[in-house]
Amino acid sequence: MAYSFKCFHFFIIIFILHVFTTTQISSSTDDSSFNNFLDSAKSPEIFDWMINIRRKIHENPELGYEEFETSELIRSELDKMNIPYKHPVAITGVIGFIGTGFSPFVALRADMDALPMQEMVEWEHKSKVPGKMHSCGHDAHVAMLLAAAKILKEHEKDIQGTVVLVFQPAEEGGAGAKKILDAGALENVTAIFGLHIDPALPIGEVASRSGPIMAGSGFFEAKISGKGGHAAIPQQSIDPILAASNVIISLQQIVSREADPLDSQVVTIAKFEGGSAFNVIPDYVTIGGTFRAFSKQSFNQLRQRIEQVIIGQAAVQRCNATVDFLEEWEPFNPPTVNNGELHEHFVNVAVNMFGIDKVNSVMTPSMGAEDFSFYQEVIPGYFFFLGVKNASDKQAESFHSPYLKINEDGLPYGAALHASLAASYLLKHEHDVPGVEGKYHDEL
Repeated sequence: MAYSFKCFHFFIIIFILHVFTTTQISSSTDDSSFNNFLDSAKSPEIFDWMINIRRKIHENPELGYEEFETSELIRSELDKMNIPYKHPVAITGVIGFIGTGFSPFVALRADMDALPMQEMVEWEHKSKVPGKMHSCGHDAHVAMLLAAAKILKEHEKDIQGTVVLVFQPAEEGGAGAKKILDAGALENVTAIFGLHIDPALPIGEVASRSGPIMAGSGFFEAKISGKGGHAAIPQQSIDPILAASNVIISLQQIVSREADPLDSQVVTIAKFEGGSAFNVIPDYVTIGGTFRAFSKQSFNQLRQRIEQVIIGQAAVQRCNATVDFLEEWEPFNPPTVNNGELHEHFVNVAVNMFGIDKVNSVMTPSMGAEDFSFYQEVIPGYFFFLGVKNASDKQAESFHSPYLKINEDGLPYGAALHASLAASYLLKHEHDVPGVEGKYHDEL
């Protein structure tokens, strides 16, 4: 009995040493792969190719659900790399696959659409389409994901599962992420990663956080109807402009007087239309805007109060009001909330690749919104920002600016980090689920 007990302890010690050694070897292998991925992304072969793709897309911007040429370019490059894919998904979307075709599945997402604005930057690869511009960096997002695909394809034999490449339409209005989900394209995915360029963040740096990182957002439009008439005889009219003015002031008081000061919220009126003459009171005016919050409860409360205030304040001025939250055109974006376990994974991978001083893991949340949040409602997800700052610029242009310029030297970092996040996630989770053939593999 004593002998058996000692043997038992001996084997336990051997087992612990084996696990420790295996872990150390695995970690060492992971570090090596991180470095290789970044070196690969910076190589002239991949870097020049990636920049060329980015510039092609930048010159030919397409709006949401109109990304037909962009989609064709993506599919052409995937064909050259012998990467299988599904198309069309959500009209113009493309879903590619690298790896075994077996579980686990991890997804990487890039959005494809441009914005309806005129580019004001004069450079060799300026937009060739009047009134359309990639002023939010989605051209760079696509190029980086394609480069990550090229890197992963070269290491496909080492991938312990399947990487799902999500080229998504219509992030800038239209909820393309929701359409991707509704199409059932990500049913087997257990984690998804997405990135966004940041023109204010230096090259080689990344920023993110665990928990809420971007707000939920919605839009609204209200028609306030009165009775038009001559401006010199206001008593014979019912003035919708006065009513709308009171509505706007009252809407600003929702956040300042009703919201918890520690619970960040925004209500902004950005549209006011009505009247066409200096001496005529119009029959109606139209106002519109956006509202933002970091929790669903606060978001829904804002929605309810916006409708109540508009209708109630209009009635005080003897006007009628209708409110449209435009959900058919632009479904509400939920808050973007990063998964805690994926945050740890991101920090470990990013620190190994860039160094601890280049990773901001506690960035300040933004009141901006992202439809990546739709994925996070059904799949553990993680979203982060990548530095593409131009060192020569005194002040970086913001997203959606017609003067936005990005430093293309930052793109290899995004491509390498994409690839490393996915490959190391699969390595970490290869034993979490049975090695059964997945839905994607069956349909290819």
